[in-house]
This record gives sequence, C-alpha cells and structure tokens, in this order.
Amino acid sequence: MTIDVPAEQLADLRSRLRATRWTAAWPAPQPGHAWDAGTDPGELRRLVDHWADGYDWEAQQRRIAALPWRESDLDGTPLAYLQFDAEASGHADALPIVLVNGWPSSALEMVDVARRLSTPSQYGGDAADALTVVVPALPGFPFSPARPAHTEQTHDLLHRLMADHVGATRYAAHGGDLGAGIASRLAEAHPEAVVGLHLLAVAGPVDLDASTLTPAEQAYLDEVAAWNDDEGGYQHEQESRPLTLAAGLSDSPAGLLAWLVEKYRAWSDCGGDVSTRFTDDDLLTVASLYWFTNSIATSFRPYWEFNNGFTTRVRRVDVPTAVALFPHDLGHPPREWIERLYPLVRYTEMPRGGHFAPHEEPALLAEDVTAFLRPLR
Repeated sequence: MTIDVPAEQLADLRSRLRATRWTAAWPAPQPGHAWDAGTDPGELRRLVDHWADGYDWEAQQRRIAALPWRESDLDGTPLAYLQFDAEASGHADALPIVLVNGWPSSALEMVDVARRLSTPSQYGGDAADALTVVVPALPGFPFSPARPAHTEQTHDLLHRLMADHVGATRYAAHGGDLGAGIASRLAEAHPEAVVGLHLLAVAGPVDLDASTLTPAEQAYLDEVAAWNDDEGGYQHEQESRPLTLAAGLSDSPAGLLAWLVEKYRAWSDCGGDVSTRFTDDDLLTVASLYWFTNSIATSFRPYWEFNNGFTTRVRRVDVPTAVALFPHDLGHPPREWIERLYPLVRYTEMPRGGHFAPHEEPALLAEDVTAFLRPLR
C-alpha cells in the first residue's frame, strides 16, 4: 500500500495548526486538576506547536509504509490490512489470527503484538507457537476510510477477508473495545471457522433478568454506570449526534487532537501523565492519520449504527473464549457476567495496563493470547 501525503496537504495542516483560534481562558485550575474539565489547554498548546513545527510526519510515513501491507476489495469495499507471516519453522501449519482494534486507535496499535505472535522466538518464546497475524484496517478508520452501507456487517467483511484473501479455513480472533464486539459477532456467526476468541471486553446480554444478578455482577454494572456518568459523554455524542461533532473535528486539527489525546490520557495506565505511555510522536501520528484520511466522522459510525439498530447484537458465542482484563481499561466484568454469553475457558486479571493494552503492554497481551491458543491449534 502506498502512503504518500501530498506536500500541499501537509502544508495546509501546519497552516491550520499555526492559526488555531484558542478557547477563551478559564480561571487557573488548582494544582493537579488541569485536566478536570477536559484536555489541559497548556498541554494541548504544547502538542499543537510541536505538530506544526517539530513533528516529522515524513519519517512516520516511511515507517508505516515499510509495514507488510496488503489490499483487498470485498465486493466494492476496499480494505487494507497487515499480514505478518509466521516465522519459517511454523509457517506451513501456523494458525492464523485476526486482531481487531478499538476506538480511537488504528491498525498500527496492533503492530508490536503482531510481531510477538508471528515471530515469538525473537522475544524469548517458542517458534512452534508462531501465528500468521492479520490486522485489518477497519472500514471507516485510517487506511480504510471508506465505509460500506449500514447493512454490511464488519464481522462478515472480516470473515471474507480471512477466508477469501488470507485463505484461512480455521483462524482465531482477538479484539478490544468495539473490536471486541466485532470479534464476538465474528465468532458467533462463523463458529465453524473461529477456533478461539480472545477479548479485552465483552458484550452484555440483550435481555437481562435483574433478579438473577450476583453481587459481583451488580458491582460491575454499578462500575459501568459510574464510568458512564463521568467518562461516557463522548460515547453519547458519538452514538446520538456524531455528524455535529465531526464537523468541527474534521475542520480543526487542534480540536481533533484535543478529542483524541484526552482519551489516551484518561484510559491508559499512565497515572495522569500520558507521556509515560505515549510519546508525542505516538499521539501526533494517531491524530495525523485521522486528519489526513479525514476519517474521524466515519470512525464514529459504528457507535451511531449500534445505537440505531443497524448492528447485529451478540446473543450467544459458542467457541472457546478467553478474556484478559487490564486494570485501567474501561470495565472489569466478573466471570459469571461473561459466562452469560461466552464459554469462558481462560480469565486473566493483568497486573498493569489500560484501554490501549496492545500498545501499553504488548508482551503481557501476546503471552496471554499464546497460552490460550496453544491447546486449540
């Protein structure tokens, strides 16, 4: 795949950044509370300045272009994907796995994990565990910004990708965040092909009898409700009025960056200092990808489609399922909640990491996926 942002687009981005119209000043926050009302204006200014006059997009573009990209056309829906072939000793009979990212990420988030899974001997593992790893650029996200009609289900597109383009009759699936929903629907719809499902988040039952909840399940639902009250405003907007929001974020790179960086700070295991988990270049590359592909609006569509009944609901998954919970991710369902919809065979509570676990803790994640799939190969 060719990644080549024209010079005039890069110049336009830098011009917009330098001409940012900043919000009116608020009273200075108390020490330690700069992020309480949203993205810290001082930190945003620093990042915008670096994005305009220091960040090397061309270097990132070369790094991205060097990855093992492939392209497919699924009956008119273009889909880019990465394919990391299993190391030579295990390539002939290596099990394929599809890794599905969430929001506000991209396929790049999965690269470190993909390398560890496809060439485990380079990371102290056993070459016999090598997997062929496929990382699709989700429709509507960077690298595959075009999104098909509402009636086309992403999980069906990914099955066709794996079957028709990768040539896999049996494969595993992994997902987090909205990628967990896609992977769950994939396993539910194609149990003959999906040999194992590894998740960082799970679907909830469509019809729930509250009288059957255990204390642990009720505590989990209380946790979810508290999170929604404090953090869920973005989701409500993206589910209900995404185009209103997208109009501003598609026109203002500073606004786009503010929307994204708040999530990377709030949802990662960074202790309030996002730089402990993401470099400036990490954050600005994510923002640049959404900017240059103009895909922030299309990345919102899965939220709106789910909220408006276009997305298939998960009813029951019947393939072996593993769930890994990272302490700073958005939810921590107990075993019995997961077992309402999934045949749970592995449940791992990780010692550290957050919502962006493939980037934050790729070694922990790869080790858990490998251990889960070893008896299922």
